[in-house]
Amino acid sequence: MRYIIATLGCKVNQYESEAMEKLLAGDGHRPVRAGETAQVVIVNSCAVTAEGARKARQTLRRLGKEHPGAVLAVAGCWSQLQPEEAARLGAQVVFGTGDRRGFVRAVERAVEEGVTARCTDNPFRRQAFEELPAGAYAGHARAYLKIQDGCDNFCTYCVIPYTRGRVLSLPPDRCAAQAAALAAEGYREIVVTGIEIAAWGRDRRTGENLADALEAIANAAAGVRLRLGSLEPTVVTEELVRRLEPLPVCPHFHLSLQSGCDATLARMGRKYDTARYSQSVELLRRAFPGCAVTTDLIVGFPGETPEEFEATLAFIRRTGFSAMHVFPYSLRPGTRAAAMPDQVDKAEKLRRAARAKRTAEAMGRQYRAACLGRTIPVLFERQAEGVCTGHGDNYVEVSVSGEGLRGLVRNVKITGMEGKMLVGVIV
Repeated sequence: MRYIIATLGCKVNQYESEAMEKLLAGDGHRPVRAGETAQVVIVNSCAVTAEGARKARQTLRRLGKEHPGAVLAVAGCWSQLQPEEAARLGAQVVFGTGDRRGFVRAVERAVEEGVTARCTDNPFRRQAFEELPAGAYAGHARAYLKIQDGCDNFCTYCVIPYTRGRVLSLPPDRCAAQAAALAAEGYREIVVTGIEIAAWGRDRRTGENLADALEAIANAAAGVRLRLGSLEPTVVTEELVRRLEPLPVCPHFHLSLQSGCDATLARMGRKYDTARYSQSVELLRRAFPGCAVTTDLIVGFPGETPEEFEATLAFIRRTGFSAMHVFPYSLRPGTRAAAMPDQVDKAEKLRRAARAKRTAEAMGRQYRAACLGRTIPVLFERQAEGVCTGHGDNYVEVSVSGEGLRGLVRNVKITGMEGKMLVGVIV
């Protein structure tokens, strides 16, 4: 069976698509080659914003036209929320965010026997973490390891708890086993991911926390560096940082912010204020000097006044992020924020997003300039025309002249900048 997988959204979706690829390959199927028509089109969808849902619909329609006669199959957060819409757009197999193995079996039956399937469960009734094969797309130098699913935060703007359910954790012995397998396959970096990895262990009620999972992974995958997925600021404590310091954790921390104004954070239902956020950043920078701190920002949240937006800009400038994802607030039906008064005009949201992005770009340039003269371990991922490119442990892209480096980690002295890329020489 020839297939194509389109992945939208977050690193968890990336991991789950890679897991489905492994399951499909295990059954003897292969991805479509250039010029071929796929027998099945799989869209792994996102619904975190209205734009994510729009892209899911658009991708399904486009790939259906490009691969006439193919079985259309959809999984992910959008189809979990709106399975009827996915079916109306022609999807013969519609699953949500659970039972990926069942999804693959349903896809096979649809291609071989013409049997359609629709299976979306109640995510709040899930009792156990769905363990899938960890790994990466063929040719990738880093692998994803999903250790957690679900979210208990119920922020006022977010639909993800309704698509993913409550927090569920991969047991530490299974975290270790999957990490060991990835190390044995030759991966030199493992991206530890989940919907909210900071909540790992909460459902187990054993007193274990994220540090326990990371220690298990590091002990099982000697010589492999670990990159952490998004963290809630409240999980960054002196104890966590103390336990992270001896581990091979990349000095790149993505701390979810969303707003730099305390009043806006309160309306969002976030569980910290800017003072607590700054404390988390300070703890990380003290333990990991020169580390990269990245974040997400939502602008134009309901009730956000011009003064509140200016407060956010001032806060992000003081914090000095190395990179940011900036989103205009996206109204999601069914969330508390959708019913809030003082919704911000779309044009104003876009203006604020543009200003925040310009600020983020300036901070990014400043961080990269501060890397000049430093020596950074780089995992090389690509090679073209005598130039090898990869990501430093701080997740900044780095290039050097050379060949035969893909999949290797080498120390690189940074000598210059080219746009958003650092350039250097191997030492």
